[in-house]
Amino acid sequence: MAKIIIVGSIAQDDVVHLREPMREGAHIEGVGRGMRLGGGAPNTAMPLARAHHRVFVVAAIGRDDAGRRLTTDLEDAGVDISLVRTLDGAATTRSIIMVDETGERTIVNLARTAEQEPPVRILKTPADWLYVRSRATDLAPILERKAADCKIMAHIPPCGDDARPAHVLIGSQSDLPPDILDNPLGAGRKIGGDLVEWVVITRGPKGARAYGDDGEINVRATKVAPVDSTGAGDSFAAGLLHGLASEKPMNEAMKIAAAWGAESVKWACSGLPAEAMKKLL
Repeated sequence: MAKIIIVGSIAQDDVVHLREPMREGAHIEGVGRGMRLGGGAPNTAMPLARAHHRVFVVAAIGRDDAGRRLTTDLEDAGVDISLVRTLDGAATTRSIIMVDETGERTIVNLARTAEQEPPVRILKTPADWLYVRSRATDLAPILERKAADCKIMAHIPPCGDDARPAHVLIGSQSDLPPDILDNPLGAGRKIGGDLVEWVVITRGPKGARAYGDDGEINVRATKVAPVDSTGAGDSFAAGLLHGLASEKPMNEAMKIAAAWGAESVKWACSGLPAEAMKKLL
């Protein structure tokens, strides 16, 4: 299978189940459900490792119990953590995940661990695919160089000109401004340059659409009863990467992505657990 590098955050998710949807000014009861491994990098990396790819995570943690526990969980899932850096004087990224009875989640970031310099170690690590799940704005020079020896998929935003040199850009309709949604491929090439072959926009319950030179590919979302929507977008991205890294054409990769995203919301996890992957593979 493929070698895949994933750049993103490793987070401790503190989960609270709400007894009713959030609304402004309300006093809402909740139930603590404990801590779990989260963050865009693990949510994407673990299902790919369980799909038998060799996956490296590029991220930073604090020198604390949370960081040690989370990286142990990643290793146990088959993810290579040799590119994870531990920062003195920093707390590991931590988020509160509030999930209501419809499965909708609200995320509050309490701490975020970030390296002061771009992770140039990416350039020394051979890979077939690199996925950027980070909003860091200083990665473009590294991506331009890395594109010479591997394919790149990058999450948007950031949406500035030349911010994300990549072959595939992926973003959620809810995160993107109207000018990108009106012309995804044209706007994508301002963000990613001439490398861009596809721009993929996820649309929640409406599915997802890929925009390329040969036209558009639309996939519908499978109707499910959601339990927890945390990490659904990351699961979609993992499925897309799995398809593309397995040399599937974009239309087949999109179907895989939609299936992985739909499956993930059935579970009370920040992404796809091992049991779910057994069903998908």
